[in-house]
Amino acid sequence: MTVAQAPLLEMTGIDKTFPGVKALQRVDFRLFPGEIHTLMGQNGAGKSTLINVLTGVFEHDAGEIRLGGEPVRFATPLEAEAAGIRTLYQEVNLCPNLSVAENIFAGRQPVKRGAIDWKTIHTRAREALANLNISLDVTRSLDAYPIAVQQMVAIARAVSVDARVLILDEPTSSLDDGEVARLFAVLRQLKASGIAILFVTHFLEQTYAVSDRITVMRNGEREGEYLARDLPVDQLVAKMTGHERMTERLKGGVSDVSNLSRKDNGFAPFVSLQGVGRRGLMNPFDLDVRPGQILGLAGLLGSGRTETARLVFGADRADTGTIQVDRKNVKIRSPRDAVRHGIAYCPEDRKKEGIVAELSIRENIVLALQARRGWWRMLSRARQREIADDYIERLGIKARDAEQPLGLLSGGNQQKVLLARWLATEPRMLILDEPTRGIDVAAKFEIMDRVLALCAKGLAILFISSEVSEVVRVSHRIAVLRDRRKVAEISSDTSSGDAPLSEAQVYRLIAGGES
Repeated sequence: MTVAQAPLLEMTGIDKTFPGVKALQRVDFRLFPGEIHTLMGQNGAGKSTLINVLTGVFEHDAGEIRLGGEPVRFATPLEAEAAGIRTLYQEVNLCPNLSVAENIFAGRQPVKRGAIDWKTIHTRAREALANLNISLDVTRSLDAYPIAVQQMVAIARAVSVDARVLILDEPTSSLDDGEVARLFAVLRQLKASGIAILFVTHFLEQTYAVSDRITVMRNGEREGEYLARDLPVDQLVAKMTGHERMTERLKGGVSDVSNLSRKDNGFAPFVSLQGVGRRGLMNPFDLDVRPGQILGLAGLLGSGRTETARLVFGADRADTGTIQVDRKNVKIRSPRDAVRHGIAYCPEDRKKEGIVAELSIRENIVLALQARRGWWRMLSRARQREIADDYIERLGIKARDAEQPLGLLSGGNQQKVLLARWLATEPRMLILDEPTRGIDVAAKFEIMDRVLALCAKGLAILFISSEVSEVVRVSHRIAVLRDRRKVAEISSDTSSGDAPLSEAQVYRLIAGGES
């Protein structure tokens, strides 16, 4: 990118209003060929709305969009694609019942002698994945692979076609460090070829690893545009949040976990698993989750993090081992059993397994509590609203009111509603699988502060994140997983002479080294 270049894409004075909400106000944005431009902002800042206006999902109320110097106004995403704008959204929007190859080439299958050329499709699909250093059986159904692999397939689809503009909305939210590095290598190749890349992320390190420029949005307005090299991370956070307080907290870590005692509290495990496993899913493992402690699960993609959580919660039934709750042997054959024993679970894929987008915020929040009470003990509408309003305020959920359909909220606010659903049941143990996936910095503060406060009051927490740094930062103990087996467990009881937990130590164990 050179300073003298004209923008390939330019949005000027963009306004967009929904009933009761000004989503965008006089927003300017420009994107140059051969650059990676990151769009930053808290949940609800207007990032997704701006992208949806650009790609024809929403029609803007005012302003102008120019592509290659010519005014454009896309009525549908297909029109935007035809003009050379390709978009990869945060949630994997593929067809799980189709094969990997069919998903990569859906709508543009090569034809030979009047029939689909399957040999060519399979070859090209393998080549598209090879560009990301991924080897898969492209003839297998997409739903045979975990969500992180599905995300890489979506990325392969997005970058396998000629495009003038490539929009990536939270493409790394389910990827581990290795996948992120491979994706960034591909993005740099595309950038070198002259493609303009609009990158949306909540990960600060990734922003500075790959960005040429950064545009910051706040409350539906553009706060400013900056060269990445001229915007220190503390200033970026302050501009995103509008609060200098966040800058100080960032310097001290995402959450005030340092104020919690690292010492083993001596409590008996609330949940204890001995030799629990499932053939073909997870090798037998032992695990203790204690009241007032956070047990982190660390491992690379495919190590068994989510599989472990699902076995604990009964979403997948174990075929070996025993489970104890409060020192008593129990059978957890289903999530209903787990909830009855005081175990709650926020899953990784909130869109598929968590939220009910068509229901209101109120209905989503009281869902688990009502299910536990039974439908013969219905919560009154007034009591439901009281509970929902309480958690909207406590978790800082940005919404018009509790009756707003959950599907209209940003991803971060949906995650807060999902957390509120389980907190409303007053669980004794909470399983959090990627709770900060797709969440901005301020929302991470809010969510993790609430979780840590509950932990300090005795809640047992099983915490999963693909960010090893985050696992290290919040955990009292860490179980390290590799190839669907538990390979080590480390703690940081500094009063007993243990060294503080470190990323290097975890990565060494993941790689097969000694602690």
